[in-house]
Amino acid sequence: MEMKQPYISTNKTGHMRFGAALWEAFRIAIDSIWSHKMRSILTLLGIIIGVASVVTVGGAISGFGNFASDRISSNFGSNTFMVSRFPLTGVSADDWELIVRRNKNIKREDMEAVAARCESCQAISPMMGRSADVKRAGHIIYDAQVQGVSEDMPKIQALDLDEGRFFSTFDVKQARPFVVIGAEIRDELFGTAEALGREIRLGSDKYTVIGVEKRNGSMMGRSLDRNVYIPYTVFLKRYGSRQSIQFRVRAASEEMLTYTMDEVRQILRARYKQRPGQDDAFGMLASDAVQEMLGQLTGVIAMAITPITMISLVVGGIVVMNIMLVTVTERTVEIGTRKAVGARRSDIMMQFLVESALLATFGGAIGILLAYGACALVEAAAGLPMYISVGYIVMALLASGGIGIISGIYPAYRASKLSPVVAIAKE
Repeated sequence: MEMKQPYISTNKTGHMRFGAALWEAFRIAIDSIWSHKMRSILTLLGIIIGVASVVTVGGAISGFGNFASDRISSNFGSNTFMVSRFPLTGVSADDWELIVRRNKNIKREDMEAVAARCESCQAISPMMGRSADVKRAGHIIYDAQVQGVSEDMPKIQALDLDEGRFFSTFDVKQARPFVVIGAEIRDELFGTAEALGREIRLGSDKYTVIGVEKRNGSMMGRSLDRNVYIPYTVFLKRYGSRQSIQFRVRAASEEMLTYTMDEVRQILRARYKQRPGQDDAFGMLASDAVQEMLGQLTGVIAMAITPITMISLVVGGIVVMNIMLVTVTERTVEIGTRKAVGARRSDIMMQFLVESALLATFGGAIGILLAYGACALVEAAAGLPMYISVGYIVMALLASGGIGIISGIYPAYRASKLSPVVAIAKE
């Protein structure tokens, strides 16, 4: 029986259609790469290192941004804003001198007036901090973060307790010497012993532990479990009542945030007897503004660092170009034979462009896997948050493939210009 020849669709000029030509170029490229495995691996080293560095740096930037955003959402709270004596952003040196002269200390009475008169305020808590040594039975923890807060603090930020309770309104009003401690402080001062109801010292003053915060981990090598919360009334007694305080306010919803900020602003302006048109004698900062500033910061860092790491990809592309030029020289007979049996210049160019793009893309894929390993190692060893986003993966693959194509253009052009007679005669 006569065997039927496989059908290959052609165009009117007798050449294979683009899809078939592309598949043929792909098959030849795979065969060439596989036949020279060691050379291909050495060629890919530059691409692999470049992609791994780009993705790892991107993972560090994204990880830091996500982690910081989560911590801000947790610690600063959503639908919240902060009121302080000075603006927390966007102040020039000249403006700062004016603000220092104009703005007066925010007192406890100012915050209490806001709490009494603000109808849309869902929760209010001062946020005063000081580093102090915490002691118990010969054990000392240096530079713990002592924070003076109100009973509303858990409503403003995520503050989950593992043991005990938080302060009550009565505790704050009566300035009771109670304390809520972080997990690290509990472990170092009490070990496996019971902490609730026991006493610790801040300086010479004794405080009774009524709660232990859940473990929060660390951020950029800094422990988040060394917090000591005390009623703000106790804080003011211990560290001075004349200092300016800053306090945080929670609105009922995101839609109410602007309205609540305006209400608090009008209450404070009335207390400070400010005339219409005068600048506020205090600063206000909303949680969404902090998130926006963080996004801008990580964006600037990414724009500054990513192009630097991309240089290694360019170096890898130069290596690919050199190897492809060597490949064209080695395969002149193959090129001449293909052109002699009907291959067009575009077919030859496609063959070498596909091969260089495949080489670079393989290098990009290996580089991404290497980046995953590097990120896991850094996260495990240093505790730094790492997150490789889909955007960085797509960017790395497109960049490596694009560099492969660009690097292969000149070698492919040289290959397509070879005369079939001259190429075959070199055999």
